[in-house]
Amino acid sequence: MHSVTAYVSGKVQQVGYRSRVLAAARALDITGYVTNLPDGRVKIVAEGAKADLDRFLRSVRIENTLIAVTDISIEYSEPKGCYDSFYKIAGEGETDARLDTAANYLKELIVAVREGFSAVNSKLDTIISGQADLTEGQNRLVEGQNRLVEGQNSLV
Repeated sequence: MHSVTAYVSGKVQQVGYRSRVLAAARALDITGYVTNLPDGRVKIVAEGAKADLDRFLRSVRIENTLIAVTDISIEYSEPKGCYDSFYKIAGEGETDARLDTAANYLKELIVAVREGFSAVNSKLDTIISGQADLTEGQNRLVEGQNRLVEGQNSLV
């Protein structure tokens, strides 16, 4: 069992970074916590097997549209063994738990809408193709009716 304290700098507050750290820690069976610091950094205290901690530290070096980790300062220490799981500490006035839940629902909704539109587009293509066939058939029917009327007119 090993222990690290990491201080993460960059665009890491108010962007869902701690939730990503929480998910990574739980996936690797890491214990400890993550919290925002008043200076804009995030502090991570993590305990676990050395290989798992190494993977964990690589996985929290996130850079995407919202999150931009610029530096991680790591301090190694003796593990305390006092953490049952990994958790996120929310400061006074933070609504992270509700916002994290809402963000997860929004992600699910976006996926569902994308998949739904793919299915709708496929069905629309089928309908449009069917309409084209129907229009072609109607045109042939009108041509046949016109020939029939012309034939009747020539008999009169």
